[in-house]
Amino acid sequence: MTEINPATPTKLPNISFEFFPPKTEEMDRTLWETIERLAPLAPSFVSVTYGAGGSTRERTHATIVRLLKETSLIPAAHLTCVGAPKSEIDDVVTRYHEAGVRHIVALRGDPTTGIGTEYIPHPDGYKTSADLVASIRKRYSDIDVTVSAYPEKHPESADFDADIDVLAAKVDAGATRAITQVFFDNDLYFRYLDKVRARGIDIPVLPGIMPMHNFKQARSFVTRAGTTVPDWLAAKFDGLDDDAETRKLVAATVVAGQVQKLAKHGVSDFHFYTMNRADLVFAISHLLGFRPNGARKAA
Repeated sequence: MTEINPATPTKLPNISFEFFPPKTEEMDRTLWETIERLAPLAPSFVSVTYGAGGSTRERTHATIVRLLKETSLIPAAHLTCVGAPKSEIDDVVTRYHEAGVRHIVALRGDPTTGIGTEYIPHPDGYKTSADLVASIRKRYSDIDVTVSAYPEKHPESADFDADIDVLAAKVDAGATRAITQVFFDNDLYFRYLDKVRARGIDIPVLPGIMPMHNFKQARSFVTRAGTTVPDWLAAKFDGLDDDAETRKLVAATVVAGQVQKLAKHGVSDFHFYTMNRADLVFAISHLLGFRPNGARKAA
């Protein structure tokens, strides 16, 4: 296992959170309660997802704008290439820039026909995420662009070399940071990072961490996106389908162990897929040394 920075194991990490735009009034209340709970931990940024084919475009924009107006958080707006011409996507970027957004998570996006089906670009659209990154950086040099990375390679990539070619193209286009797809085996992350660094790619590669509030639902979601769920992890949730409280305790224990081991080996940035819930993420951030209102302690 690669140790990124073993000489400074007590260095305090940075954290960031991902949210998704709410569909209903109840979900809206839950989201803002979650934001209110997590904001005092002073994350480096918070991202808001963009639904398949741009289906949540307006709700994503509204959430981003509210974050800018009502909080001190730095929002990062997700944006995909799917189902829209370049002009339409460029307009979205312009609206974000005019609103004060200076961080975009640029993604190709999943095929409109579903994960596992062939991706067909819009005839007048951006064909790849690297194309989207290049356009954003050309038009707005002050926008920070984050991209995706895949410790188990993207399901559509022929092999790891091809997958890292894609990441290299995104970096060459101007990407300044990558966030990984969720993973549960830390060795996968470290092996991937070795391959990335061997290619001369030196941008930060943040591990994407997902607390599994509902194991069955989470497993179904992540496996469709190419993430392996180890047998040992499934065994920890065995028999807990109807026991939400115990599932929560187990999930917290699993993720706490994962992030503390990553931190021990020098990982200094963590991106949490919150699923718009604060409880587990707050607890895990606490274990990493984060306290409300910016106070931080070595973990």
